[in-house]
Amino acid sequence: MDIHQTAFAGSYPSEAQCPTDGKPEYAFIGRSNVGKSSLINMLTGRKNIAHTSRTPGKTQLINYFLADGQWYLVDLPGYGYARISKRKRQEWRRMIEGYLQKRQALQCAFILVDANIPPQQIDLDFMNWLGESRIPFVIVYTKTDRLKPQDLEKNIDAIRQALLQFWNELPQQFITSSNKNMGREEILKFIGEVNEQYFNMQEP
Repeated sequence: MDIHQTAFAGSYPSEAQCPTDGKPEYAFIGRSNVGKSSLINMLTGRKNIAHTSRTPGKTQLINYFLADGQWYLVDLPGYGYARISKRKRQEWRRMIEGYLQKRQALQCAFILVDANIPPQQIDLDFMNWLGESRIPFVIVYTKTDRLKPQDLEKNIDAIRQALLQFWNELPQQFITSSNKNMGREEILKFIGEVNEQYFNMQEP
C-alpha cells in the first residue's frame, strides 16, 4: 500500500470532538522528541505535513490527517515532556488516555521508541498501561540510522528484554529511519492489511 494524497483534517482538544465518520484510525505517540513528526512526514511522503521542531512538546492537540480519503493518521501529543506545568501535563494525559480508551475507530496505536538510548521506564509504563487497557499497539523503533548495526541490535534487544519482564509475547515491531525512508513500506503494508479487514467487516 502507498499513500497518494494526505490532507490535514483538523485538531481536537478531546476524543468527544473528533470526527464521527467511522473511518479507521491509527494513532502515533511516543516520548517528546522521539521523531514522531519526521516519521509521519515519511509515511505520508510529505515534507512538512506534520511540523517538526527542535523544541519538544509542539503537538498539543489530537491532530488528524486523512490519507487517500479512506483512513486517518492521528498525531497525539508526546508524553514525558517536563517543560510544561503539572496541570498541563495532567490535561494532556487525560486527553491522550481518553482518546485511546474511548475511540472505537482506533485500529492500532503506534508507540515510537528511540532506538539510540537504553530502555526508558516511561515507555515501559505506557506500553504496560496499553496492555492492561487492552488497546492494540505495535512498537516503532526510530532514529535507527544513528548507530552502528551491532550497537543498534544491542539497544533494541535491551528494550525487548525489559518488556519481556512484563509480557509473555511482544507486539509487532518496526525498525525505522526517517532520514533513510526505512520501515515505510512495512508500516504501510501493515495498515493496509488492517484496513482491508476493517472494510470487509463493514460490508453488509
